[in-house]
Amino acid sequence: MYQLSVVLLSILSVFWPQADAPVPERWHAWPVARIFPLAVPGVSPSGARVTYVLTGVAPEAPCRVAFQPAAVRPGCLTALRATYADSTQTYVATVGIAVLDAPCPRPCPRPYGGVRPATVRPVAFPGGPAERFGERQYFAGALAGSGDPYLVATAVGYADGRAYRPGGRAAPRLRGAARQLAVALHRALTR
Repeated sequence: MYQLSVVLLSILSVFWPQADAPVPERWHAWPVARIFPLAVPGVSPSGARVTYVLTGVAPEAPCRVAFQPAAVRPGCLTALRATYADSTQTYVATVGIAVLDAPCPRPCPRPYGGVRPATVRPVAFPGGPAERFGERQYFAGALAGSGDPYLVATAVGYADGRAYRPGGRAAPRLRGAARQLAVALHRALTR
């Protein structure tokens, strides 16, 4: 009888999906591929449709390691990071998820000025388009949050490894890609 019950429950779980994990638990209940999808549709800085493709996922890290000091919020428990490249491998972006001990207070995130805010530290992955992506190479960033226990930050730059220079025209163009990825991954984690 016990084996029959197990078989019936297994069959039911295929046809009747299990309840989703509560939002605060998703960061460790969901598989990595659900937190950081293999592909995220978007629009490139030039306005063309593009797909941002996952190039790698970094190990979980302390917030003070994964984020620049001014980006770390009180109550940050841990950080998850992954790097994406656009389908042309021109742009790369690291997305960082700060897992907070309580919902992010409003306004969340805090408003900031400029295109290059304190944000997640870029993560490079050898052998691909993000292999030369570091803190000197990020041109723009964005933050997304909305009263839940996650703050999503992005840092975007070029795959060719060029360093940021203040006053350039590229940074405002890349800000849209940074915001797009931050909002898309925040929405996927919290809806």
